[in-house]
Amino acid sequence: MSNLNWTLYNSIKKFNGTMDTVCFDSPPKTISDGFWIGSISGRSPMKSFLPMFELQVLAIFVVNEICSFILKPLGFPLFVSQMVAGLLLNTLAKGRVAGMIMLFPIGTHDVISSISSLGYVFYIFLNGVQMDFSLIKRTGKGPWAIAIVGLLTPIIIGHLLLFKLPQSMDTGFGSGYKDIYIAITSCSETMFAVIATLLNELQIQNSELGRLALSTSLVMEILSTIITSIIVVVVTLTTSFVEAFVHFALLFSEAILIPLVCRPGMFWIIKHTPEGRPVKSVYLHLIVILVFILGWCSVKIGQDFVLGAFILGLSVPEGPPLGSALVKKFQFLGHWFLLPIFVTTSTMKVELLAKPPVIRKYVILIISCIVVFTHLVKIVSCFIPALYYKMPMKDALALSLIMNCKGVVEIGLYSNLHDAKIISPEAYKVLVISVMIVASIGKLSMKFLYDSSKKYATYQRRNIMNLKPHSQLKIVACIHKPYHISPIMNTLDLCCPTLESPIIVDALHLMELIGSSLPLFIPHGLYRKNTIGYKKSSYSDNFIIAFDMYEHDNAGAAKIHTHTAISPSKLMYEDVCHLALDKAASIIFLPFHQRWTSDGSVESNDKNLRTLNNKALEISPCSIGILVTRVGFKLIRESSITRLAMIFLGGKDDREGLCLAKRAIRNPNIELVVYHLVTEGRDCNQEENLHDKAVLRDIDKGMRNVAYQKIILNEGPQIALFLRDIVNEHDYFIVGRRHKINSPQTQGLSEWSEFPELGVIGDFLASPDFKTRASILVVQQQVSKK
Repeated sequence: MSNLNWTLYNSIKKFNGTMDTVCFDSPPKTISDGFWIGSISGRSPMKSFLPMFELQVLAIFVVNEICSFILKPLGFPLFVSQMVAGLLLNTLAKGRVAGMIMLFPIGTHDVISSISSLGYVFYIFLNGVQMDFSLIKRTGKGPWAIAIVGLLTPIIIGHLLLFKLPQSMDTGFGSGYKDIYIAITSCSETMFAVIATLLNELQIQNSELGRLALSTSLVMEILSTIITSIIVVVVTLTTSFVEAFVHFALLFSEAILIPLVCRPGMFWIIKHTPEGRPVKSVYLHLIVILVFILGWCSVKIGQDFVLGAFILGLSVPEGPPLGSALVKKFQFLGHWFLLPIFVTTSTMKVELLAKPPVIRKYVILIISCIVVFTHLVKIVSCFIPALYYKMPMKDALALSLIMNCKGVVEIGLYSNLHDAKIISPEAYKVLVISVMIVASIGKLSMKFLYDSSKKYATYQRRNIMNLKPHSQLKIVACIHKPYHISPIMNTLDLCCPTLESPIIVDALHLMELIGSSLPLFIPHGLYRKNTIGYKKSSYSDNFIIAFDMYEHDNAGAAKIHTHTAISPSKLMYEDVCHLALDKAASIIFLPFHQRWTSDGSVESNDKNLRTLNNKALEISPCSIGILVTRVGFKLIRESSITRLAMIFLGGKDDREGLCLAKRAIRNPNIELVVYHLVTEGRDCNQEENLHDKAVLRDIDKGMRNVAYQKIILNEGPQIALFLRDIVNEHDYFIVGRRHKINSPQTQGLSEWSEFPELGVIGDFLASPDFKTRASILVVQQQVSKK
């Protein structure tokens, strides 16, 4: 630091050999005159706060990205790489590395920490917005038991240890009990925001384990917030009974008045927002101003600043239009920009290289042992109730580790306590490093303990081909958009529901989760009138009414159960596969992600839907049919004839599709043509040929309203010409997704396949080059699990 022209300060002197005394201008310079003029005027970049802040932010993000690039592929949580960046920057600065001293001079941490703490406030507020507080009422006994036992057991056992420690132990900031008490209490708690973030990184928040973890953490955070707030009033801030009573009354008033006053105002905003229109920005800005006002009020009654923001967040109705608008508006600023800076600067306060005296080493050892012991007790106290409620042992252990995970909330808590000198630097060091270790262990262990895809594995044959004659057919039909309803119903008509052979349909309305952390699965048979959280969704009402009418029109032949799943778009396949497994469905109908008009132009293209389809094809517990729809497809009516075609090359998917076509021709208004495409010469796969002949036997003999054509085609171009000739002769095509391995008939076509999920033939028929109104159903038989 010999060149003071490149530092923020005018002078730096040592005081008592341990502390630095610095001198700088007050008020400080905000902007500079640049490198050249600044050297003359004295307003050089490094003597001004704004350029220094910008360089500090740049350095933090560069180091964060480097650490994330290294640690993310290894499976570490995202915030851990931000903490490692903070430790690295602090080590370089304390090690007197050239450039780092100039970039992070003494005393400037307060500026960037204060600004970035706004990200922490937004993080807490937005997580409160995304909480569905009504889940508390719907949570069963299991989450409540796990939450209560998992929270109180380590606190009680930990406090019993306090009586065994020497009462004269001092950590430098009052009684030694203070550091240990904070360590026990914070390690016993579980924060909803931390668990929601972890499950989002693991992509399992709408799995059965994820839903249980979210419910349990929500209950645990509400209980721990109440307990901690009361303790702060009674123990930390009071010197007399009257003062304690006043603080408690103010705390109780804040907790009650904010929801009573603010929540009706939120509903007034929603009421005055036209359906389909965004919430006015002025309302969003007023809510943010209210966040800071309530935060100031929380500080005035002796509570943490974020308490008011958290309570206000809980008062905001989750989901669209208001909750989702707040999340979209402020998530980038709070979560993606300011929060990483806050985590890094908070970790930079850790004196990693400092050598404490012997007594301080003893304190570090005691607190480390307390932290480890508390986490072990918490794991056991969550594990035992989970086993009691019949959870598998692996899932129970996974849930226990999730409930022990720590994250950004704990870092913010420890940082505030450190700044207020409530905990010692040694305790701060131990607690922050413990957050890194516990979070890393929790996430890395989940790869070995829990695989959400394995639960859909079933060795039972759940497909149409293995159904007994005239048995009921169980179907899961998925809807995304309003225009999917009619084509899906047409496909249900192909299944020919009759009194002798009925169909049972679980219709699933898939909605993207926006502005909420809690995925919802709503069976409308139970919540027909009051769809929790989404009472104004006219689309859900139309979806329910449409399938109710279908059930009424096919009385006795079709039984419809409607459901709504609200989850992240990347995880919707979980809801689909879980419902199919639970209902023992034989086939799932999914709409294709693209929809073409009759003239060949693309009318809609949903990439998230394609991701769902591909994932479902991989892990589905039953057969799957992907429906490609064009505008103008003729409905199946009693007074009309539907021309159905089955393209049969051979293989189990073609056999599954042919079994569906056989079921369809029970309807006398459907005319089926089976095009059996064969090659000259002998096929080496004799077993597949035997299965193909068996399923074609009754078709070849001749059936009512069925035509069979055996066509010899040896290569892909011949099939392409054949399909072009027949594509306009039919209203509906059924094709298998996969055919015989190394089939010479499809080699030429497979090179030009654009959508592998449709298979070679399905992809060719769905080409926008065809000016046809025909729809295509691509069938994949249940994938065998090994």
